[in-house]
Amino acid sequence: MANSQPLLSLAAAVPAALLSGVLTWALRPLLLRIALAKPNARSSHRVPTPQGAGIAVIAATLVAAAAVIAFAGAVEMRIPLAVFGATLFIAAVGFADDIYSIPVVPRLSLQGAAVAAVILAAPDNLRLVAGCPFWLERGLLFLAGLWFVNLVNFMDGLDLMTVAEIVPVTGALVLLGWLSELPASTTVVAAALFGAMLGFAPFNKPVARIFLGDVGSLPIGLLVGWCLLQLVWHHQVTAALLLPLYYLADATVTLLRRVARREPFWEGHRSHFYQRATENGFSVSRVVSEVFALNVLLAALATGSVMTSSTPIAVLLFVIGAAATAFLLHRFSRVRPSLG
Repeated sequence: MANSQPLLSLAAAVPAALLSGVLTWALRPLLLRIALAKPNARSSHRVPTPQGAGIAVIAATLVAAAAVIAFAGAVEMRIPLAVFGATLFIAAVGFADDIYSIPVVPRLSLQGAAVAAVILAAPDNLRLVAGCPFWLERGLLFLAGLWFVNLVNFMDGLDLMTVAEIVPVTGALVLLGWLSELPASTTVVAAALFGAMLGFAPFNKPVARIFLGDVGSLPIGLLVGWCLLQLVWHHQVTAALLLPLYYLADATVTLLRRVARREPFWEGHRSHFYQRATENGFSVSRVVSEVFALNVLLAALATGSVMTSSTPIAVLLFVIGAAATAFLLHRFSRVRPSLG
């Protein structure tokens, strides 16, 4: 099965890209009428723009992945139905929030139910720390999953930003699957999401004609979080931390700063580093390009950490990734000198 993973990945990625592009194009007129995102305190756009393209991205991802897994027919290609079910559920929650704006507590509760379903679907013998009480480990995984789902949503505030994050991450996950560091089913899901994001990208490039919306960002966070968890269970913790490091750093540091300043951190804002960059003289294209370049570097470092058997080298690779991430955050937080 390992030797067939490149072919299976291609069989998932290409149809997902085509289906995502076609569905995004087809849904846009409808979303213009029912899901128009008007500029607010958090947004970077100035003109009302339809949101909800996540419907196309998630549909393409799940359909392509399910089709490849079903046709492969191998025992090791089974995937917990809870993962697909939770993805559909949290997408529905996101779409309802896109349309009606669900209050914070019910929204988090519904998101938590989806994350809990994914955690509960994991076999009991999959452990991160053998000496840690089972309930405590799963509880911490639940909190981490809920945070990851939301940080992907928080970071989806600029044209092509989520594409610049998810394409390198899922591309690296597919490569790691080929290296037998992920189950075949997880690799196929990552490949399908990779393709679906590429199909969506032309519609989201600056100036975006349509946004993902919460219906896209929330389930994307859930699926990528599940893939990264599979990587951790294969004892590749360094790679699992390196791949989403920019998103983790930007969102977490921003949250802690807002808490320290006693700001209402649950409300929309424009204090993420990538948002501040656009106010400091960086164009949207420049911000997205630099985030993409960093994520390609992080993906390369993550792959290197998997391929090495040396713990000191893996630690060094993580330090390099952390330093590169810190440099970009610092760069975004400073006013860009005028070239005129």
